[in-house]
Amino acid sequence: MCGQKVSQNSLTEKVIKELPVELVNLTRAAGGIAQRQSQNLYLVGGVVRDLMLGRPNLDLDLVIEGDALSLAKELAVVFPGKMATHPRFGTAKLQGDKWSVDMVTARSETYARPGALPTVAPGTIKDDLFRRDFTINAMAIELNPGRYGQLLDLYGGKDDIEHKLVRILHEKSFIDDATRIWRALRYEQRLDFQLELLTLKLLKRHVNYLDIISGDRIRHELELALKEERPEKVLKRADELGVLAKLHPALRGDDWLAEKLAQARRVSTEVPSVGLYLTLLAYPLTAEEVEQLISYLKLPRTTAQDMRETINLRDKLGSLEKPAMARSKIYFRLNDYSPLAITANAIAADSPIVRERLNLFLAKLRYVRPALTGADLTVMGVMPGPRMKGLLNRLLEARLDGRVTSKRGEAELVKTWLNKWGGVG
Repeated sequence: MCGQKVSQNSLTEKVIKELPVELVNLTRAAGGIAQRQSQNLYLVGGVVRDLMLGRPNLDLDLVIEGDALSLAKELAVVFPGKMATHPRFGTAKLQGDKWSVDMVTARSETYARPGALPTVAPGTIKDDLFRRDFTINAMAIELNPGRYGQLLDLYGGKDDIEHKLVRILHEKSFIDDATRIWRALRYEQRLDFQLELLTLKLLKRHVNYLDIISGDRIRHELELALKEERPEKVLKRADELGVLAKLHPALRGDDWLAEKLAQARRVSTEVPSVGLYLTLLAYPLTAEEVEQLISYLKLPRTTAQDMRETINLRDKLGSLEKPAMARSKIYFRLNDYSPLAITANAIAADSPIVRERLNLFLAKLRYVRPALTGADLTVMGVMPGPRMKGLLNRLLEARLDGRVTSKRGEAELVKTWLNKWGGVG
């Protein structure tokens, strides 16, 4: 699709400006090691794109036309850090406090059939760049001394960055690996780019190839989409292009979802979890449809349980609309549900009074505990077992409803119960 072209533009100044001094020194040292080994070393992929855009990225990918493990071994001597090597795959990873560097041997990839995992073989930097997904991710910066900072741009990535386009490298790209469809949408929305016209046409034509991708691979791409700064943008675009329906026909990336995901960010002191976003995406589905989605995506047990509990609670929210509910009643209605399920409903529920009570539980009620413990009750003559459990539950109820506010008050209340009933069974 793209003619070959090698840019002579130097990105040395951008590398020095955008990367921490430690990483600049590391790339220079790595280039020197490669030079001594008579090998060529390149900084590749997303970090090159982000350097050109002035976006922070401290996850570096280095590709060497040679032995990545030998490079990693020498580099670890100069830059001590947490080093992990994978001899079977010829890869290594050096981890710093706030950065990481992946080192791999240049390779080529071929696909035996659509949707299959690629067959990998050693290759050149040209092969390595051609196996990538989009032109904006298929550029490299040379790191060898004498050529440090030179941009290698064989497929027009620099022009596509300047014109804000996401373009595949060849017309079979989505056929070979349909997960690239999800990645195309992520980059388009994250960078505020547009899908190049032929790329958009081919995406629409080949969207059905998503059907042959395993559910766990699709789940991985969906999780990456949900980790974006504004995942609702990706989901809306996926809905427009028929991609979201491949997860389940009932899913919608509409304004309601956009508002709920934005609200999740407003009410949280941290970035909302992927599980919360995913549960809000599935919130309008029926219980049966949720089970279908869980099965298709092969969701982890905890995520699947959170989603089931969310839908179960959603269908019982009417019980929280009763007027003048005691706090203890709210507590015991909600205590068996996971915090995520309650949070999702607090965000998505229509009723203001229901939302208020869900938030009351999350903010206060779930933390209430009696001051007396089982050990204290034992001293008072209560034997462990159902009787003790009943007393502790009654104490909790009294605490929640404000009928007792101190440990002494709890002790007096227990004495009253024991005198009146001889214990609580």
